[in-house]
Amino acid sequence: MTLDTIDIQTESYGDEAVRFDAARIADPRFVQENRLPAHSDHRWFRTAAEAADGDSGYEQSLSGRWKIHYAKNPAAAPAGFFHPDYDCESWDDIPVPAHIQLHGYDRPQYVNVQYPWDGVEQIDPGEVPERYNPVASYVKSFRLDRPVEAGETVSISFLGAESAIAVWLNGRYLGYATDSFTPSEFDVTDALVEGENKLAAQVFKFSSGSWLEDQDFFRFSGLFRDVVLYRRPRAHVEDLRVDVVLAHDAASADIALRIDLRGEGSAAARLAGVGPLEPRGDGGFSIRLDNPRLWSPEDPWLYEIEIEVRDVSGEVAEVIVQRVGVRRFAIEDGLLKLNGRRVVFFGVNRHEFGLAGRVQTAAEIEADLLALKAVGVNAVRTSHYPNSTVFYELADRHGLMVIDEMNLESHGVWDRIRKLGAPIEDAVPGDRPEWLPTLLDRAASMYERDKNHPSIVMWSCGNESFGGTNLRDVAAWFREVDSRPVHYEGVHWDPRHEETTDVVSQMYTPAAEVEEFLRDRRDKPFILCEYAHAMGNSFGAVDEYIELAYREPLFQGGFIWDFADQAIALTDRYGKEYFGYGGDFGDAPNDGEFCGNGIFFTDHSPTPKLQEVAYLYQGLRIRIDDAGFTVHNRLLSTSSAAYRCVVTLSREGRMLRREEAETDIAAGDTGRIALPIAVPTAPGEYAIDVSFRLRAATAWAAEGHEVAYEQRVVQVGPPPARVAAPAPELIRGAHNIGVRGPGFSALFSTLYGGLTSYRFGMTSDGGRELLTGMPRPHFWHAPTSNERGWEAPFEDGQWLLASRYGRVREPLTRTRVEQDDTAVTVTYEYELPTRPATTCDVSYRVDGAGRVEVTQTLHLVDGLPSLPEFGMLLTTLPEFRRLRWYGDGPEECYVDRRGGARLGVYDRDVTTELTPYLRPQEAGSRTGVRWAEVTDGRGAGLRVESADAMEFSALPWTPDEVENALHHTELPPIHRTVLRPALMRRGVGGDDSWGARTLAQYRLPNSGDLVFDFAFRGV
Repeated sequence: MTLDTIDIQTESYGDEAVRFDAARIADPRFVQENRLPAHSDHRWFRTAAEAADGDSGYEQSLSGRWKIHYAKNPAAAPAGFFHPDYDCESWDDIPVPAHIQLHGYDRPQYVNVQYPWDGVEQIDPGEVPERYNPVASYVKSFRLDRPVEAGETVSISFLGAESAIAVWLNGRYLGYATDSFTPSEFDVTDALVEGENKLAAQVFKFSSGSWLEDQDFFRFSGLFRDVVLYRRPRAHVEDLRVDVVLAHDAASADIALRIDLRGEGSAAARLAGVGPLEPRGDGGFSIRLDNPRLWSPEDPWLYEIEIEVRDVSGEVAEVIVQRVGVRRFAIEDGLLKLNGRRVVFFGVNRHEFGLAGRVQTAAEIEADLLALKAVGVNAVRTSHYPNSTVFYELADRHGLMVIDEMNLESHGVWDRIRKLGAPIEDAVPGDRPEWLPTLLDRAASMYERDKNHPSIVMWSCGNESFGGTNLRDVAAWFREVDSRPVHYEGVHWDPRHEETTDVVSQMYTPAAEVEEFLRDRRDKPFILCEYAHAMGNSFGAVDEYIELAYREPLFQGGFIWDFADQAIALTDRYGKEYFGYGGDFGDAPNDGEFCGNGIFFTDHSPTPKLQEVAYLYQGLRIRIDDAGFTVHNRLLSTSSAAYRCVVTLSREGRMLRREEAETDIAAGDTGRIALPIAVPTAPGEYAIDVSFRLRAATAWAAEGHEVAYEQRVVQVGPPPARVAAPAPELIRGAHNIGVRGPGFSALFSTLYGGLTSYRFGMTSDGGRELLTGMPRPHFWHAPTSNERGWEAPFEDGQWLLASRYGRVREPLTRTRVEQDDTAVTVTYEYELPTRPATTCDVSYRVDGAGRVEVTQTLHLVDGLPSLPEFGMLLTTLPEFRRLRWYGDGPEECYVDRRGGARLGVYDRDVTTELTPYLRPQEAGSRTGVRWAEVTDGRGAGLRVESADAMEFSALPWTPDEVENALHHTELPPIHRTVLRPALMRRGVGGDDSWGARTLAQYRLPNSGDLVFDFAFRGV
């Protein structure tokens, strides 16, 4: 299938006809036409003062308002629109940069593995859809900010155009380019005119290159990065390269500068604060630097090379300031090392994505990187395309190691081979020669632009595109031009050319399997380029990976998937704002909320998962015992003395004492420090916290910011004995059992089977009713994204039935009522609709003070599925919205994600307790809860207690209501506060979101009797 040729023919300029053949966008070999060669991303200035200000007189922004015409396909695009006489004034306006899909044209579409045209049009690899291939025709009129000087040349660079672009200036065809994520730059010198210039561009959503752009992201198109006009003076550095060779002992470094000087002139260079670089015979420059300050994530020191270019008359033509990081990253002794020290990647994958899609300002990108630095992240993988240049500049400045990944993913084709049994020959790019030119072009465009950034420690050939000779050749090309290691994960699936990658890279391999792999395979360092799939309420048991990284030298960490949820702000029919995901835009095919994998939300605010990230990624590992604490310094170059060490002692959330300890544990070492605080002998539960904090503010955090912490809980003596209250009054009715005491009453139904009333308080009507429904044993929660991924609802669905439809067996005759000197106990036996059938006993022991002790006993039998949770569901008044608890916090936590939580007393508003994951799901629970209260504005309400510490949740909705909502705006109005004390909830898991179950140690037992004790009372 081919596109019809669109014949765009107007008058000629000189000997050159103005013609662009749109049919060629379906040719994989048609990579570019007349595009300028890729070059380093350095900037050049007219004067040193300009360089200091960062505002170059050689740059003119062409971003801003453009005219746009939208067509559904190339055949409907306007012919000749680029001609100077073609009137475009009636066209709409659109900002540049922007995605057209976020400005009223086409539609956003989220797909992961599927190609966006799959099942819509029958096309083969390399071909493009005919009926649906949106085309945006852009027009911008501009005037030069000053006349072109003699000897100057002028270019226009489109820094990001998705997925292919054709360009004209004043009716003259300039050229064509593919590769959405690197610059497409064209010489416009001869096409410029005095006065108004008409710049025209046609951007195709799908081209042959789109087969290589099947990343897990929203499918957009248009001019989504800036458009810049550049002037090149008569003597100009077109390209520069900085090479740094650090001596093995780091006592010196040789810095070499190579420049491509165009025009007649000369250049000189100096290292700021050090001295001039010496000219070399090959036209380059070099300098030896003694005792250099090394670049690292902890100390991202940058030197500056100042380059001055003079023209043939001796006048300064341009000034360049090139930042240089002195560091060595290489595989040494079989390990990935930075400056001779073994590296563990505390990494994150990051899409370029924010509230405007892949359009981000420098300030937004910087905020992202600072937020990552603040939680201990030291590395970023640019999944799965080159980012905008400012990202690398900021990574250099703030200290993040980067795996720079070229724009390649053909997952949809790879799936045909891996899952549908297609032959290897079908792979794209595979071994097909027609795909090699575009791969090498994309590799070169990324490398040439980014090569001088010290933050980049590895080049990546792309993502999830199987294997083959083409990728092998791309990797070989990287090694020809650079010394940095080459990464590619697809060799794991197609091992025919293992030389493609310098590291063993896998995705989502469980920690135990990584360890097993490394027992036999020890020829390369091992990383997980993606792990801990943080979809929805996830990120469980990630500590297994971190512990392995410090137990097994060859395992050198990984990169969380991923940084932030990808979603788009929408407003529903009732005016409520929410974030939309796949399927919310009329897009088909789509992959639903699979775009919600972030440790940050769509607006880049932190999710509760970040509490665990910060704990696991901390550079100081602390262990506290009775006499002191041990610190393992996992940092690369920083002593623990760089931080204040604060030790506190608390009892039930109240600080008793605070001291500081002096430490000086070198990077890589382990040291022990005596506790400056003694635990009292008075009975009680005490918490010792050791916290390392910044001594001074940094770019990424304020003074006092916590960089590492640990807590130890100590129980001294037995808990205080409870004072027995006088026995309550027992009232036996025909259908109800009443229990009454001073200030309370409880009513148990023998007709319906359960506690139907609990009133508390000294009022004339017998107290305030605190229950809005009958408490019932509960075994279910709204499935998390991970649980849906391994089809837990299908397996566990009978526990939903048991929670909803369990019944009390013959309540009128089999309700047991017992009375002793201090309490009345009422017991029910629930029959549960499970296969095989089972029962759950619930007893309520009510004392004379109104305290209700609940004991649930679930009798598990062989053959029952795994329990999502085991506890009780109670509903109370909606005005009880102030939640206060003594337990783990402050953020939600689960049995496999509680390392970052600390025991304390915390306050929250119940109405905000359902974490706003893209799709509503189980959220907001806490582990280790000793007591929790929900109260109104006057402090009246309900208190739940557990001597053994429970899991506890207080939400405005039932699990059923949460599960039924596809977005948070679909949750019903609040009518109650829902309390769910539990013995345990199943851990959230986190190896992946499409089949990986919660690890066995974080699941409830599936045999024997489960017993859960807790109590509640009015307050």
